[in-house]
Amino acid sequence: MKVNTLYKLCSLVCVALLLPLHAFANVQVQGVRTWLAPDNTRLVFDLSGPIQHKLFALDNPDRIVLDIENATLNASLSELASDKSPVERIRHSQSGTTLRIVLDIREQVRPKSFELRPNEQYGHRLVVDLEPIVKSQVAVRAAPAPSVPTAASAGLRDIVIAIDPGHGGEDPGAIGPNRTREKDIVLAIGRELKKLIDAEPGYRAVMIRDGDYFVSLRDRTIRARRANADLFVSIHADGWHSPTARGASVWVLSERGASSEMGRWLASRENSSDLIGGVGSVSLDDKDDVLASVLLDMSMTASRTGSRDVAGIIHRNMANFARMHKPNVEMAAFAVLRSPDIPSILIETGFITNPQEETQLRTPAYQQRMAKAIFDGISEYFWQRPPDMTLIASRKNQGGAMVAGQNRTHRVQPGDTLSVIAVRNGVSVAALREANQIRGDQIRVGQVLRIPAS
Repeated sequence: MKVNTLYKLCSLVCVALLLPLHAFANVQVQGVRTWLAPDNTRLVFDLSGPIQHKLFALDNPDRIVLDIENATLNASLSELASDKSPVERIRHSQSGTTLRIVLDIREQVRPKSFELRPNEQYGHRLVVDLEPIVKSQVAVRAAPAPSVPTAASAGLRDIVIAIDPGHGGEDPGAIGPNRTREKDIVLAIGRELKKLIDAEPGYRAVMIRDGDYFVSLRDRTIRARRANADLFVSIHADGWHSPTARGASVWVLSERGASSEMGRWLASRENSSDLIGGVGSVSLDDKDDVLASVLLDMSMTASRTGSRDVAGIIHRNMANFARMHKPNVEMAAFAVLRSPDIPSILIETGFITNPQEETQLRTPAYQQRMAKAIFDGISEYFWQRPPDMTLIASRKNQGGAMVAGQNRTHRVQPGDTLSVIAVRNGVSVAALREANQIRGDQIRVGQVLRIPAS
């Protein structure tokens, strides 16, 4: 019995010695995807399990080398190289249990890599980001670019709106029962909003994400600040484990989020050397701790006040046609709302995990209606308090009318009166009556009133 066991063991050892070493590699690279963004290229490797890897750069010629231990390739790499990316060619080799992937690079890049654990959508992943060195250095050294005046503005600047469609690239966001992806819906709404903003004289939209690629949460606010944005609007579609959850919502930064962000700015030398306050901004770098704290507190207070005001208007506009999750604007410590000098709001356009709301969100008509509600809220807010040296401020000072708000409506809510609605919208009760052919003061809950231009 012992002789037979020993014989079998020796046989297995002999067979093992005859096998190539990569036969023992127990992790497979099952797929590779690439995402092209304006300022970086991301490669994502789908893995059958956790791995150990090394990433390094070589020159003459320029190339990036990725060594993955205990792994084999079970995917095609032929489609990854692109004329629009820095990757000219991609190749691989197997040395024992080590899989080597080599990226031949057209230009110098700064590579970085990290591993991701499985989530609801994907298994183990290895992410490689390639950031062009020249572009990144220019972005870091350059001061925030001023808004470019339009020809019609006669030297007065446009109001800049940063539109931030959530998620993107490897991050699909919430997914509906019919496989609708949040990242696609919010990008479509964001593009509709940009059309409306750019068509209105005195306004200009900047897309934080205008394609299917990933942008980190911090980088979203950084891009808005570099554009000297007057307002940051992040667009999302909610998701929940229950399909019965429903309703749109509008969010602003909570007190806790504001306090933690102020602490982070004051503690960071990198942030302190940045400019705060938008146009006419100041640096905290040469200020003592007390003065820096006071300036930052003033900037954050003004930003949060503006956020609440514009959020309230947009919430009211959305309630005219959409079911709202809560009757009022909500607060949370979302990272994208933490800019100390830009009013920032986050809009959940509905629950994509609710079958009825998913169907609505997929339709171009509903996307356009949502974008119009957001745009009308933006234009109404900035007509009430236009920034100095803007075309909108000049138009208002000269007694002009709020062109963008001429087609605004309001659905009557419990407790509303004509006088309350008139004050809230900056119009007279008489004008409100005339626009809606109302005699007296009687209105009914649910009635949709047209709001004339102020």
